[in-house]
Amino acid sequence: MNILFITSNRLGDAVLSTGLLATLAERHPQARFTITCGPFAAGLFRAAPRLDRIVILDKKTWNRHWCDLWLAAAGTRWDLIVDLRDSLVSRLLFARRKARRVKRPGAHKVIENAAALGMEEHPPAPHIWLDDEAHQEAQSLLPPTRPLLALGPAANWACKQWPAGRFAELAHKLIAEDGPLAGADVLVIADRHERAQIATLIAALPPDRCVEIIGRELLTVAACLKQCRLYVGNDSGLMHLAAAMGAPTLGLFGPGYEEIYGPWGAKSAVIRTPESRNELLARLSPSHQPNLMSGLWAETVFEAAEKLLARTA
Repeated sequence: MNILFITSNRLGDAVLSTGLLATLAERHPQARFTITCGPFAAGLFRAAPRLDRIVILDKKTWNRHWCDLWLAAAGTRWDLIVDLRDSLVSRLLFARRKARRVKRPGAHKVIENAAALGMEEHPPAPHIWLDDEAHQEAQSLLPPTRPLLALGPAANWACKQWPAGRFAELAHKLIAEDGPLAGADVLVIADRHERAQIATLIAALPPDRCVEIIGRELLTVAACLKQCRLYVGNDSGLMHLAAAMGAPTLGLFGPGYEEIYGPWGAKSAVIRTPESRNELLARLSPSHQPNLMSGLWAETVFEAAEKLLARTA
């Protein structure tokens, strides 16, 4: 049985689709999978079960990347195509059965994904598969005994990045001798191109308590997150990865849509700015792109983190 699974180019959306992929792998134990996604998300699926290949969609002008997918997929006899992009190319490919994205306005992305297979009443939670390489590399990076606080201070839009100084203030309060994560080390996680965004935070943390996880492969990052007692981060794909790995995850929201893109799972929580989304977005103009997260204070996030730690103890 051959299954073509077409998921998002964006990391967060790809993470939120993995529960559906896990369900298909469980329902069809003989199936072979071809997974289509963007280059930033491709590393997520390295250890997916019964993987034939990953087709990476590098975006091209005039939507020529979809032509590339058609050329890569047209020669295979597909038993099932799951297209969470609802693309034209899945309509042009032959398959015994097709399932496409079903729009659910206002619903969480996990629920909308599940609707493609009629599972919105019981949506499967995201699931990431790790391999030995990821476990071993994470073990080499992490301190052996101390608890771990992970921070995700970067985001793909500067306006929704909580200020680095607030992250530093929060970390100091959490790992202080009288803090709820006393003695913990702080993992600062980011991609290579985000190094400049997080430099201020790293400089403000105790050097002997700070572990930089920068530019590592996604499954290595996932294996590190699995060991963390708490993750605090901006609305980003890394936030969704932390929640998928079972780390208690506190997502920081302002102009984003937490009802659609909040971290998924019983160990997750969201805290947002006191200003509404509309109030924040009204501050933007083509010539003025201010930080929209400055109304969220470290003390407020600290209180939310304490509650989440207590709930997941």
